[in-house]
Amino acid sequence: MAYSGKVTSPESLGRILQQARLLNGWSQRELAARIGTTQRYIWEIEAGKPSIFVERLFALMRETGTELTATVNPRNDDE
Repeated sequence: MAYSGKVTSPESLGRILQQARLLNGWSQRELAARIGTTQRYIWEIEAGKPSIFVERLFALMRETGTELTATVNPRNDDE
């Protein structure tokens, strides 16, 4: 079953990504290993930690009237 949500801020993006991770049954450490980064980096993204790129991205979206929606599809590790 897919889940969708509107992404309005770094925090909402982080929450959606956290839910996707949990839906797949992964810890932050497991997800970090899967994508070749650190657990701290995953934590920072899920917490909506500000970064220049993300802040400018959402400012650009607000200014241009752009909306972003995320859809979470549970992975099948056989794929």
